[in-house]
Parts: sequence; C-alpha cells; structure tokens
Amino acid sequence: MWRFLGGVASALLLITAGLFIWKAQANRESLIPAMPIAAAAGAPMSMVDLAGPPSASEKTREEKRFSRYDKNKNGAVDRDEYLVSRQKAFAKLDLNHDGKLDFDEYATKAVIKFAGADRDKNGALTNVEFASTRVVRKPKPKPKCAPTVRAPAIADEPEEG
Repeated sequence: MWRFLGGVASALLLITAGLFIWKAQANRESLIPAMPIAAAAGAPMSMVDLAGPPSASEKTREEKRFSRYDKNKNGAVDRDEYLVSRQKAFAKLDLNHDGKLDFDEYATKAVIKFAGADRDKNGALTNVEFASTRVVRKPKPKPKCAPTVRAPAIADEPEEG
C-alpha cells in the first residue's frame, strides 16, 4: 500500500515540476537581439531598401478557373460555358458526328487494341496475345547527377625530429 501511495505522490510531484518548467519556458523573452537597421546610406543593401516580401498574384486559383470558364466575361458562367470542355471530349468520341455515342464509338481504343493483339484473327486472345495488351508504364526518371564522392581527408602527420 505504501508503495502505491509513494508512486502516486512521485507522479504528482513530476507533473507539478513539469508544469513549472513549461510555464517558465513560455515566459522567456527572445534571446536573439533585434537586427539593427543599417544607417549607412551608401550601403549596397540595407533594411531600408526592402519593401517587404513579394506579394502573390491578386487572383486566386478559383478566380483564375472562373475566368477560364467565363468566355463572354459577363461575370457569370452559364450552362453552355460550363459544358464546353465536356462537349469537346464528347466530340472526340463521337466519330460519326450523329450526336449519339454508341458502344463502338465509346470503346474505339479498346476495339483497336483487341484487333491488333488478335494475330490469328479468330476473335479470341490466347495467353501470349493477351500479354501483348498489357499497359506499359514509363520507368521513373533517374537522378540527373550522380552523388559526388569525396576523397578522404589526409591528416597532417607530425614530423619526427
């Protein structure tokens, strides 16, 4: 029982000490002194010359995106302006330009890929033919420069005399 009470008391003492240390750390002033402003007018670069950090573009990403969609610049994106990109994608798929997208038009790339892989033209792919349809991924680019290897430093040997 005494061990338990001793453990609780020591834990409370450690927590209290931690709080005092934490509070003391929070109240410290900066140990780094403020940088003096250069008084020399002829200095090539002084703090007086700095106007502040460079400012970012006035338009945010969403404002730029809105401007791209708002073709007639009336301050509103109507339905036709919003769907222009989808219409262009649809037009690329609609090969016969009838305004309808049938399955063959939708799957043109897959049909061409299948026809190219089916070497014996029997309408079915064997294991070897199917393996030729795999997606070939580009390898990750290797670093352009190799890490430099430094020669070990030669220690000066004391002269014996």
